[in-house]
Amino acid sequence: MTPAILLLTQHAITFNIHDYVHQSNAKDYGLEAVAALNLPADQVFKTLVCELTPKELVVAVLPVSAQLNFKALAQAAGRKKARLAAQKHVESATGYILGGVSPLAQKKGLRTYIDITAEDHTTIFISAGRRGLEIEIAPKDLLDVTNAHYARLASAN
Repeated sequence: MTPAILLLTQHAITFNIHDYVHQSNAKDYGLEAVAALNLPADQVFKTLVCELTPKELVVAVLPVSAQLNFKALAQAAGRKKARLAAQKHVESATGYILGGVSPLAQKKGLRTYIDITAEDHTTIFISAGRRGLEIEIAPKDLLDVTNAHYARLASAN
């Protein structure tokens, strides 16, 4: 049971858990989940923690089949620039390790932005808070429980 799963349970949100055996040599955790669970890559979403200023972090949730458009994230957040946060800052702010960062139940309440393409799906898959464990959830439920905003964040690979 991860903090993300506990949060959804406490809020009585409908979700499903999907697990798979994480391969320690995996280089792309999102694509590993796609392959292991036999899912469309545009339905599995990755969680990226980004830095807007040296002390301001935000979360971007977007399909693993896309790359983050940093300028679009910065604009959505009302800032000029965004970049990936350093691993130590990600793990400190979220309480999760890279490859298992969930947008749910993070240590610090970070502003969250979900790519607008999530609305194209009845459910999406996000990290449950550890490698090899995914949560299937309705995008609207994720939006509500994280107090997130939809934004056009993705650039196609």
